[in-house]
Amino acid sequence: MDRHLLVIGLGFSGTAIARHAAEAGWRVTATARNPARAAPPPGVDLLPFAEAGPALAGATHLAVTAPPAESAGQGPDPVLAAHAAALAAAPLRWIGYLSTTGVYGDRGGAWVDETTEPAPAQPRSIRRRAAELQWEAFATRAAVDLLRCAGIYGPGRSVLDDLRAGTARRTVRPGHAFGRIHCDDIARAVLAAASNPPPPGLRVLHLADDEPAESAAVTEGAARMLGLPPPAAIPFETARAAMSPMALSFWAENRRISSARTKAALGIAWRYPSWREGLAAILAEERAEEGPKEGPKEGRDSPR
Repeated sequence: MDRHLLVIGLGFSGTAIARHAAEAGWRVTATARNPARAAPPPGVDLLPFAEAGPALAGATHLAVTAPPAESAGQGPDPVLAAHAAALAAAPLRWIGYLSTTGVYGDRGGAWVDETTEPAPAQPRSIRRRAAELQWEAFATRAAVDLLRCAGIYGPGRSVLDDLRAGTARRTVRPGHAFGRIHCDDIARAVLAAASNPPPPGLRVLHLADDEPAESAAVTEGAARMLGLPPPAAIPFETARAAMSPMALSFWAENRRISSARTKAALGIAWRYPSWREGLAAILAEERAEEGPKEGPKEGRDSPR
């Protein structure tokens, strides 16, 4: 049976999902608010978000990466606000909504699994949970997966880039750990879920690596990989004075995310089970793209 995946939102995660799906032989269409600024992977058809209706009419699978609306009166989810009629008529067998582990709120560093009840506290997490509830309504006629992601990183978006740019900070707060997930592992999980969906109903999946880690430890490790000195250590109580409200909201919550049930349900293991493997793979990819470095050649332009 033909499998047509529609990816709403060709951003960082959406691009990884679309690329992996196209490489696996899926028919893939993706949307972007501004297609002129998007770079679809090979084999991926691109549409403006406003024109997603016709694509929904032929889509069998839907991955939604678009964040919830922030303006009052628009409703939590922009996809449902713009394409409600098309979604109601779409022949979808599977819907994957990429959400956030922020819907669990602060757990004082305790572990959270896929059965834990959400308790969002930050405004953006409250909006996420409201959007999740809207997508849950489709579970009577399609398999709906709520894919709750930890901190997303990958090539071009990691602490390695921050260190090179001189913007990385080594904020020390013992016992405060963050979960992370490489964008390629997001794509692998999404394709595993979409390729063999359960019967219509609701499922919660956690996209988080196996080793929640303190931010300072990751920054130190990444600096060693690059052969750079780590930034100066700054106690959290000192650093917080210069933090943005967004940064403060991340540091206000502490939880460890378990994805054991998710991996068992999908029959996968993370390719990058911790930040170490993920960052090492990014560096290896960068160096492979650069190619071998040649030394200076003899000639009139050689350095004397």
